[in-house]
Amino acid sequence: MKKIDSKSIKVFALLLLFFSFKGQAQWNFKSNYFKIHINNKGFITSMKNTTVTPNKEFSQSDKTSPLLCLYNTSKKKYYEPQQAEFDKKNNTLTLKYQNGSVAKVVLVPKTKYLKLTLQSLTKREEIDDIQWGSYHTNITNLFGEIIGVARDTTKTVNYSIGVMALNDQTTGGLSNTEGEAAPFQYIIHSPDKKKFPLPANLHEGQVFSIGGDGISDVAFYSHPEEYYRILYGNAAMIDNKGQVYVTYHTKDRTKKRDIFFSLIPMLQTNIPNHHEVAPIPNVDYIGSSIALWGSPDSTALTDVLQNIVLSEGLPYPKVNGKWVKDPARYTPDVTSEGNLFDSIVSYTKQLGFKAIEANDLEYYKVNRAHKGYIDGKNFEIKPFKFTSGNKSHKEFTNISNSQGIFMGRHTIATALAPNTKDSSPIPSDSLCYLQKRLLVKSISATDTIIEVNDPKYLGEIASWEGHCKNLNMVKIGKELIHYLGVSKTAPYRLLNIKRGYWNTTPAPHKSNEDIYKLQVTINYGYDGLIPDLNLQDAIAEDYADVAKINGIYFMDLDGQEFLFNTGQGYYGVKRFFRKMFERAAFHKIDYIRITGATLSEGSWHYQSVWNVGGGKNMYDVEKRVWGSSTSEGKDIRDVAYANFFPATFGGNFGIKKDSKVEDYEHIQAISVGVGATYMLGINQKNVESCPQKYQIFKAIRTWEDARAANAFPDDLKRKLANPKKSWMLERGKDKNTWILFEKINGAKVNPITLTRAKGY
Repeated sequence: MKKIDSKSIKVFALLLLFFSFKGQAQWNFKSNYFKIHINNKGFITSMKNTTVTPNKEFSQSDKTSPLLCLYNTSKKKYYEPQQAEFDKKNNTLTLKYQNGSVAKVVLVPKTKYLKLTLQSLTKREEIDDIQWGSYHTNITNLFGEIIGVARDTTKTVNYSIGVMALNDQTTGGLSNTEGEAAPFQYIIHSPDKKKFPLPANLHEGQVFSIGGDGISDVAFYSHPEEYYRILYGNAAMIDNKGQVYVTYHTKDRTKKRDIFFSLIPMLQTNIPNHHEVAPIPNVDYIGSSIALWGSPDSTALTDVLQNIVLSEGLPYPKVNGKWVKDPARYTPDVTSEGNLFDSIVSYTKQLGFKAIEANDLEYYKVNRAHKGYIDGKNFEIKPFKFTSGNKSHKEFTNISNSQGIFMGRHTIATALAPNTKDSSPIPSDSLCYLQKRLLVKSISATDTIIEVNDPKYLGEIASWEGHCKNLNMVKIGKELIHYLGVSKTAPYRLLNIKRGYWNTTPAPHKSNEDIYKLQVTINYGYDGLIPDLNLQDAIAEDYADVAKINGIYFMDLDGQEFLFNTGQGYYGVKRFFRKMFERAAFHKIDYIRITGATLSEGSWHYQSVWNVGGGKNMYDVEKRVWGSSTSEGKDIRDVAYANFFPATFGGNFGIKKDSKVEDYEHIQAISVGVGATYMLGINQKNVESCPQKYQIFKAIRTWEDARAANAFPDDLKRKLANPKKSWMLERGKDKNTWILFEKINGAKVNPITLTRAKGY
């Protein structure tokens, strides 16, 4: 044997120490209920439930979960971390990537979640987006695609893993999602393979179009089978084995972007449009932050998610002192019919409801010209009909608000309707546009030959939704010009010109003036232009001004999907609601009740309920099924429940002369059991024709009082959710107790005493 010198021994010892250190360079991080393991490449290799012994593993064995990915849009390429180091003193992970980028992520364990924040990123010139995850779990039960959660609701497992954004620029979904709003479509997923086995021709993760022609929202919902799951986001999705993975991301919005977007890309009535998305100064991915959490599913909402929201200063609307997301605050509303309001506040109070939507009135259309005074400076307009004399919004809300009942309006979100401020006759210079071109030759006020420097994409009919020809227009200066098509050969001309569209003033325009192809809504009464983000901010504040001046604290945002039309996805939605609620706080308005046409990661924190649709599309009382004419009720129920949000029956169950108490006992039992709200149709003449009206009021109020007292335990809710059972609830000996009976063949049996929960 050759003699080994001392220098060789030292080198060998150093190498041994180095490789020993590298092998041990892996780290555990934990909260009260959750522990993750991160390896020396920057991947989460373990996610465990620490509330059970032995700790149950939820990380997938066959899929990697990178802590943070980088994304290059032009190359459509992801970069996963290659190497990780952890500075325990500063709670900082340093992640190195193949492209040479180095990211620093601060990871701070909190009591009930792990907080991750991107502190810095080097060599970032080609990095347009950063992505947290995807974090792959082996959970196959429920996935909350809106807020990003994997849920196992079974009693044997009872565990959830999720992510929540901690600032506006961080949004749910994948970096490569076009337009940052996930496609509205069906995906195949069985939440219980024994109970709902998939047929041989379907497999997990298979995607299908929604139903109908893409215009009628009722027809969207076309699959009653439980394994057809409609999608309202992609913050959580499932793989081809039905396993749930969770993803959030943040975009560098300081760069101009080009997208090809439709929310419903599979249908010809909603094909994608090319959209040049304007940059937003100072909205970057540096500072992007998430809460990564795991906990028992049964307490995740009120324990962990509520803790994250409060700890991180996220929006926290409250109703009667409790978080609006608390199931004890899933209160139904009233929707008015018949255009007579004498008794509607009285009815609503007797029911135990807290808000009335004045659905008799035509859609409220944003018009900043009113400066919040929608009935005139002296409230001289009186749209509410009373036999004693009509009333303004302010006069009506003076009556309702003093009794703890809000009045609301059916609005058209941010649509700028014809002949309103910002649209016409003098259009704003802060409108959202799809494409920007130049006028080649000067034109007079009457010319119909309009030459453009580049015809690219100008042949598309504006808006991804509906592609309504009457809304296809450009803006030059202060003039709107309708057109259809562009010539195929040079010189390129806009075709079928109508000057001075929407009552704007035809005017001469000089060569090289900007031509803006405008982003628009749809027609069918929703006709409007879309504001850019700056004008959207002003509209959000106008909503709060309208609330303050007129006492309107309930807004039903129909056309809520128009918030996606800026091209800024869920960030644009968050920004709109934040501006509205900040302005409301300035006015010292504690709470604005929000419902609307959709639900997204952008609106989840702010939105109280999701009372869309109605009638037998949502719930059929006679057949006791969720949606007998379409699958809308079932589809929205499943989305809402999976995302810790109240489900809905929509506008429904109007009280009429033949209405019976037992039907409303059933409605309330299902409402409490599933966690659903609705808008009860109230027509004063119909109500007065009902012999059982007071018994119906009393029955509903009894259920609502017990719900508000959080008197229904979870095991009982599961029984109430079964539509085959019948129930009756009576008041107990005092205001803190109730007696629940099951009804079998008309007889009251099996009484259960319910008691007000502590703190309620």
